[in-house]
Amino acid sequence: MVKLSKRYKAATQAADLGKDYSIPEAVAVLYKLPKAKFDETVELSFRLGVDPRQGDQMVRGTVSLPNGSGKKIRVLAFTENPQAALDAGAEYAGLKEYLAKIQEGWMDFDVAVATPEAMKEVRTIARVLGPKGLMPNPKSGTVSDNLSQAIKEVKAGRVEFKMDKAANIGVGVGKRSFTPNQIVENVNALLAAIGKARPASFKGKYLHNVVLSATMSPGVRLASSEYSKL
Repeated sequence: MVKLSKRYKAATQAADLGKDYSIPEAVAVLYKLPKAKFDETVELSFRLGVDPRQGDQMVRGTVSLPNGSGKKIRVLAFTENPQAALDAGAEYAGLKEYLAKIQEGWMDFDVAVATPEAMKEVRTIARVLGPKGLMPNPKSGTVSDNLSQAIKEVKAGRVEFKMDKAANIGVGVGKRSFTPNQIVENVNALLAAIGKARPASFKGKYLHNVVLSATMSPGVRLASSEYSKL
């Protein structure tokens, strides 16, 4: 028999977690649930109907959250012009010295961006960056001729999403310290982006389940009417 935590029991008393809610209602319910002692990340999780084994059904992309993610993003820029990248807000910038550091195990960054020219050398560590989701990619906007703009967009709240091997996606849409309206706006932006990323070859039910949660809270289900047309 599963033993429920005090926090979970308190959550079930604060709201009906068996129901499905509109986006504003789901956010309101989430904010009624017991808080943790730290500023929790609010996440939107998706269970997709696509087949992750099919190459033409991969779901990935980026979205610029209107209110940012609330997370401090440490950016590493692979470039031959490091000063311009540092001036744009990157924490680290350079090329060969950082390739060497990464090969030695250094990973103190959250997002890597690169110029197309630098990618010729960055590809040599693809086996290191790829499995960690840190490999710069033109599709996610992290390989760009305008590196300063790419850095500023990442810093402003552009986040990447990518389906895992079980056809699930989880994306942070803010912090518990955000206002409910800020979370609603970010959720709407993410849903729209997931909809646009629907594979053209896929004909079935795209989204099976969408759940809103905080780091230490149970999930609050969105009503299918919020995403059935995506």
